[in-house]
Amino acid sequence: MTTRHVLHTARLNNNCPECYDTDGLEFTFTQEEKHTKLYTQANKEIDEKLYCHTCKNTIYPVNWDEDIERVYQYHKKQAHPNTTYLKLKPLTYGLILFGIVIIGAATFLLLNQA
Repeated sequence: MTTRHVLHTARLNNNCPECYDTDGLEFTFTQEEKHTKLYTQANKEIDEKLYCHTCKNTIYPVNWDEDIERVYQYHKKQAHPNTTYLKLKPLTYGLILFGIVIIGAATFLLLNQA
């Protein structure tokens, strides 16, 4: 299962390249997080989306002008990603402990038989 976390959202006063409206653009920076029964880990990549609420279109980077690119660079710095290290769940710790006990018991039995 994966979930998306919104890291940063910003409304822009720039002109939309599609409809030329000045108050409909919004940047959204998101990060995907993978959940399994054993661990949780955030993806390293940050997804960004520029959406115009006036004309209801996603504005792709090909259509951005220099002003939008400048504002994008500023807001990208504001989006702080979640840590990407592996977060183990209690089931994983239980399985590790169970494995250690099994190996210890097997070692003990083998040493007592000799």
